[in-house]
Formats: sequence, structure tokens, C-alpha cells
Amino acid sequence: MEEDEEEDYMSDLFIKQDVRPGLPMMRRMKETIQKEKKQKEANEKNRQKSIKEEEKERRDLVLKSALSTENKGFALLQKMGYKSGQALGKSGEGIVEPIPLNIKTGRSGLGHEELKKRKAEEKLENYRQKLCMKKQANEQAADQFRIRFKNKQEERKMEGDLRKSQRACQQLDMQKDIDVPKETWFWLEPEEEDKKDEEDEEDECTSSDRSVSEKLHILTAYLREEHFYCIWCGTTYEDSEDLSSNCPGDSAADHD
Repeated sequence: MEEDEEEDYMSDLFIKQDVRPGLPMMRRMKETIQKEKKQKEANEKNRQKSIKEEEKERRDLVLKSALSTENKGFALLQKMGYKSGQALGKSGEGIVEPIPLNIKTGRSGLGHEELKKRKAEEKLENYRQKLCMKKQANEQAADQFRIRFKNKQEERKMEGDLRKSQRACQQLDMQKDIDVPKETWFWLEPEEEDKKDEEDEEDECTSSDRSVSEKLHILTAYLREEHFYCIWCGTTYEDSEDLSSNCPGDSAADHD
């Protein structure tokens, strides 16, 4: 058969070939990856090591190898009775392995690590102090809120007691034909939409200068002296002697 004879496409040789689509591309990719891998390995072998890498390799090699008898320090130890593998010390209580080296690779000065550690501890301590101060501030704010709330409740209670005393004073004064209160605020003021009298407004301003507790104290004393009446008991006594002997006191706390 001649060499330039065309291949028989129906022969077994052609049929055994893998003609799946995309297979040549995959084969070329695998070959390329293998070539890159071989090239990388060759580069690693041919690459010149840096000075630091060479120093590290030499240092590791020396540290892994035991001291020989030619070492002056080891020879001195042997003269003093030391044997290889024996612990240091007269009684053998010392170390067996040499103190490991602490290789300094950075460019920072001596004591930099200690300074860095101290600064980190100071930062942590400052953070803890801030948390503690914040907690104390929150507790103080909560205490102040409770105090204000309690004072507000007490003030509202005194205002209610004052209105109750004013109502009782007005009724008792009118029973004695007293048309004008001793003080303008002794009676409940009538609600007026328009107050045209400027003098009444001045009197109102003057009376408002007193606090609620002062007004309540003064009005309570007036009711006891003038009408023998105790706002806390809700009772009118016959005279001052009856009031002093049967009434516990002149405040709500005395009646509790």
C-alpha cells in the first residue's frame, strides 16, 4: 500500500479513535497545566535563596545539632563533671535543654514589645473606667428620677390636702357668718373667665409666693385655732382642750 494512499475511514483504526467534541481542547489544557507545574518546580530549584533564608537554614541546622567536644563551653562543662544529656546543677535539678533563642526579626527597638503591652493594658483600664463611670452616671440618673417622682407625688398629695382644707375653711367660716376669708387663698377661688380687677391679680401673685407646704401648714393651724377642726381627722372638736387631748397632731404623718 502506498504512503499517500488515503486512509480508510471505515477501518478499525479510525473507529477506535475518540472523536468526542471538546476532547482536544481538554487535552491541550491538561498539557498546559502540567508544563506550568514543571516550570514552577524548576524555578524553585534554580531560585537563589535570600540572605535571610540562608541564615535561617544555617541557624536551624546548628540548633538541631548537638554541641561537639570541640566547643569551648562544652569542654569546660565536661571538665566540671558534666555529661551529655545530663541536667545542669550539682544535684541535677537544672535544665536539660538549652534556653531557646528568641529571634528578633522586626526593626523596633528594645523594650518596644513591653511598651506596646503596657499601652494595651492602659487602654483596657481606661475602657473599664469609662464603663464604670457610665454605670455610676446611669445609677445616679435613676436615683434622681425616683427622687423627682417621689417629690412630685408628695407635692400632688399636698395640693389635694390644701384644696380639701380650703373647702373646709370656707364652709366653717360661712357657718360663722364670715363673708371674707382671712387670706384670699384660705378659700377656693371661684373660676372666672375674665378677671378685670388688677388688685385681685396683684393679691393672687402675692399669695402665690408661698409654697404649697407653707399654705397647708398655715391653713391647718388656722382651722385648729379658729374652728377647732382637724383636717386629718375630719372632726370638729368642742374646744382647744378637746382638740389637744384627742387629736394626735397637726400633720398627716402624726395621724398615720
